[in-house]
Parts: sequence; C-alpha cells; structure tokens
Amino acid sequence: MARMRKKADLPQKTCATCGRPFAWRKKWAKVWDEVRHCSDRCRSARGGAARAKP
Repeated sequence: MARMRKKADLPQKTCATCGRPFAWRKKWAKVWDEVRHCSDRCRSARGGAARAKP
C-alpha cells in the first residue's frame, strides 16, 4: 500500500478569483493544468464580478 503524502508536499496554485492558494486534489488529477479556481463558488463568481464593474 502506498504511503500518504503530506498536504504541504502537494502542488499548489493560486485561485484566479479570490487569490488564495489551494492544493492539488485527487479528483483534479487528470485536469490539473486546466484548474484555475479553488471552488465552485469562485468559478461561478468569476464572470459576475467582472460584469458588475462599469
């Protein structure tokens, strides 16, 4: 059985919406290069915030 990795050893990115760092998740293994947002909330808010500014 494989040993678990520490969360600090996982790759990290910065969210394009909120600017907070987030770590790799197993469900993102195949699409890690395409992941830009830390959560569904940030992903859905990305367009609304840009459109709200005049």
